Amino acid sequence: MKHPLETLVTAAGILLMALISVLLLPAPALGLALAQKLMATFHLLDLNQLYTLIYCLWFLLLGVVEFYVLRFIWRRWFSVG
Repeated sequence: MKHPLETLVTAAGILLMALISVLLLPAPALGLALAQKLMATFHLLDLNQLYTLIYCLWFLLLGVVEFYVLRFIWRRWFSVG
C-alpha cells in the first residue's frame, strides 16, 4: 500500500534537487543589450527584477527536466512490474 504523502514527498524531493541544481548551475547570462530589451518588453524597473524572473524560470525548468528524467529512470529500471 502506498503512503498517502508519497507523491508530495517525491515532488518536494525533486524540487529540492532542482534548487541545488540551480545553485550549482549558473543561470544563463544575458548581454546588456538583450537585458535592456527584455526590461523594456516586460516593463521591468531594473535588472534585479529581470534576473529574479530568470532565476525563477531557470529553477522551474531544471525542476521539470529533473522530474521527467527521474521518472523515466524510475519507471525504466526500478519499477516493480
